[in-house]
Amino acid sequence: MKNLIISLSVMTALLASCSPATDKKVEKNTSPDIKKEVATSTPKTVKNDQLQVEIPGDFSALVPIDLLNSKSTNIYDKYGIEFSGNCYSCDLTSLSINKKQIRWTNVCDEKDTFEIDDFSFSNEGNKTIFKTPERTYSITQIDKAPVYELVIEGNKLELKNKRISRYFTTKKALSLFTEHDCGDFEG
Repeated sequence: MKNLIISLSVMTALLASCSPATDKKVEKNTSPDIKKEVATSTPKTVKNDQLQVEIPGDFSALVPIDLLNSKSTNIYDKYGIEFSGNCYSCDLTSLSINKKQIRWTNVCDEKDTFEIDDFSFSNEGNKTIFKTPERTYSITQIDKAPVYELVIEGNKLELKNKRISRYFTTKKALSLFTEHDCGDFEG
């Protein structure tokens, strides 16, 4: 820490020697303590800018839901777990997104995955946009419940045994939504 303060002092002295008018102001009005505060506050500003373009934490574990009752005003009755995709055909896919990867996983077989590593992303209010060379994925939070709508533009994404739902919610909130009993299907 002493080396940093000494280095900053030497640099200030060298810079101040170039201009006599600023030399007097710098020596009279600054001290090593003030320089230290300035040096530590600059990285904090950079970190705040990075937080604005972070992938929402909810995207680390999104599970598929479906629009079950469009007339319902209760969000947990309006959306719910789709029976056929979870129980009968077992072909729905969950979604997990972090800074390095978009991962589609079959809801019945965690080993059955499709991964995308090459993408960029941006946030626009309640919408997060992920771009790959082939397509654009837009995930919009349409309710605080949380309910997310996924729209895919570009080349058609065809995955074997992994059907992509239009609506998703978090794993934590899934138990609040209307659920169908799989019965004998054991899904």
